[in-house]
Amino acid sequence: MDVLTDQDVQTYRDEGYLVLDGLLSPEECDALRDRMSEIIERMDVPEHCRTQFSTDHDEQLKIQGNADYFITSGDKIRFFFEKGVFDDKGEFIVPREQSLNKIGHALHAYEPLFKAVTHSPKVQNLAKKLGLINPVLLQSMYIFKQPGIGGEVTSHQDATFLYTQPLGRVMGVWIALEDATLENGCLWFIPGSHKDGITRRMVRTPKGTFPLTDFIGREKNYDDKLFVPAPVKKGGVVLIHGEVVHRSAANTSDASRHVYTFHIMESQNTVWSPENWLQPTEELPFPSLYN
Repeated sequence: MDVLTDQDVQTYRDEGYLVLDGLLSPEECDALRDRMSEIIERMDVPEHCRTQFSTDHDEQLKIQGNADYFITSGDKIRFFFEKGVFDDKGEFIVPREQSLNKIGHALHAYEPLFKAVTHSPKVQNLAKKLGLINPVLLQSMYIFKQPGIGGEVTSHQDATFLYTQPLGRVMGVWIALEDATLENGCLWFIPGSHKDGITRRMVRTPKGTFPLTDFIGREKNYDDKLFVPAPVKKGGVVLIHGEVVHRSAANTSDASRHVYTFHIMESQNTVWSPENWLQPTEELPFPSLYN
């Protein structure tokens, strides 16, 4: 895959998403997966996962610890686990490599291999062909979709969490490191749904209040029949408009569905909402994709 065709660009604009084969070679996919295995070998389990809880107050502190761990993860590499993978002493009851839901949100900044893929000429060319003038990187994640326990991701729009003015400035780049199939939880989209704005926003609450984030508005109920599956082969990529409605089913198969995904924003003439959970920091201002 060298560069997007004019037809590809038109499809992305019309449908709100685009599936492309062959962004990465199988070897490049395997290298990212191998590096992730090393990261998991060395990971420290966060304190709030290790604590034993007895009272409602303690449970609340756990939830708070979890929320704080998430909201301060924009410039770090942090670990987010599936439900039910620890016993009450905080020890693993499944193999640690099968315990994770995702790792995020700054792999693109601190992990050389992931950084190289994110800033690769292929990715830069995709952005250029789509007319992005000064795209910056917002966040990155490695998603595991574990066999049998990889949960459903319900219908949503990325702009709910990554809000800009004007809307339409954010794009997800979703790279399949293994085949994403109907059985193991590929993405499903409502084509054209990126033209209707958003109905819900996740915002930071005022300092000193809890919970740390809240939702304004609510997600619409969408007719199941509107969703179209988007299976993609290992090494392929799905480009996801920030407002397109999408979801993925639970993984009911015995195969994982590893993905490396990141979000980019056209920063020219765009306002990033100060209410978004994710904020640039002194340590990590949003880096330019083209550098």
